[in-house]
Amino acid sequence: MLLNDAGEISLGRPVTLDPALERDFEARVVDSSTLAFRVALGVLRRHEDAEDVAQEAFLRARRGFAALRDRERFRSWLVRTAFRLALDHQRSHRRRREEALAAETASPASLEDDAARRELAEQVGRAVDALPEKLRIVTVLAAIQGHDVREVARLLELPEGTVKSRLYLARKALAGSLRCLVNDTVQS
Repeated sequence: MLLNDAGEISLGRPVTLDPALERDFEARVVDSSTLAFRVALGVLRRHEDAEDVAQEAFLRARRGFAALRDRERFRSWLVRTAFRLALDHQRSHRRRREEALAAETASPASLEDDAARRELAEQVGRAVDALPEKLRIVTVLAAIQGHDVREVARLLELPEGTVKSRLYLARKALAGSLRCLVNDTVQS
């Protein structure tokens, strides 16, 4: 990406919309900007990474807005795009984050506690990451981001009953994964 003469990000090719389409896009982006960031933050758990992913989601939205068939579904499309980009970002940057965690300094007395907390957080994160995508996205939106069932249903364009069912299945799967974690800790 390059900056053009106006200081704006250039993708190497001009992305122009007619003025009416531009106003429609801007209104939808203003309405959805915080949501895309919060979804990315729920997956990545780091503000800087979430900002990068949200920005990439908006760039993709800008490039594809004119071709979007149903603009009323822009919010849910943006949420899904931000979610998938966050997952991709998480996978590609996992090693860098682990190295950063290992490089953190801690006092010798709390080193064991910090290591145990990091290990637990990593195991919970892996348990969430291991969920199928349809269960993971409702978990991120509802449990991590705090959206209620009605909001999640609206964002993902699903019936509320489907969201409730997926949340139940996700919680059940997480409980099973974390129960094994507790059993392993007790046996040690």
